[in-house]
Amino acid sequence: MMITREYLLLPANRAFIAFTLAGAFVLNMFPWGRWVGVPDFLALVLVFWNIHQPRLVGLGIAFIFGLLMDIHNGALLGEHALAYTLLSYGATSMHRRVPWFSTRGQMAHVLPLFLLGQLSTLIVRLAVGAHAPGWTYFLESLVCVLLWPVAEFLLLAPQRRAVERDETRPI
Repeated sequence: MMITREYLLLPANRAFIAFTLAGAFVLNMFPWGRWVGVPDFLALVLVFWNIHQPRLVGLGIAFIFGLLMDIHNGALLGEHALAYTLLSYGATSMHRRVPWFSTRGQMAHVLPLFLLGQLSTLIVRLAVGAHAPGWTYFLESLVCVLLWPVAEFLLLAPQRRAVERDETRPI
């Protein structure tokens, strides 16, 4: 029999959420971001926080970060903004359902979101005359889904610890 520990989560710290979003944005700015299969860290963190804290991270923040990514990449203005807004809307719409599932179930729920985000950018690029990138274009979504357990562990870690450590209290 496997014993799992259930934690009561502390309220999310707004500064930590802002730090993780800024850190993901910086990770996206590194030069490896244009390689095949490199995940969109900002999309991963946005989806995570929209599922776990939809009132603190919403569509407006996703849109602003999308515009910043468009400016950084020199992409068509609004390409990432549309994708991140769609991702945030999808994550917010299922924020009550996803946390009840195991990690694998959560991964199955977020995979269509990441694919939808990539599909929206692909449609915008094709509409302005770009060439079709091939099936390896969607590896980014698969890698994001594979990183979901790591993101869940790292981003929820500050909320798991007790405010006051007490050896007699099991929480």
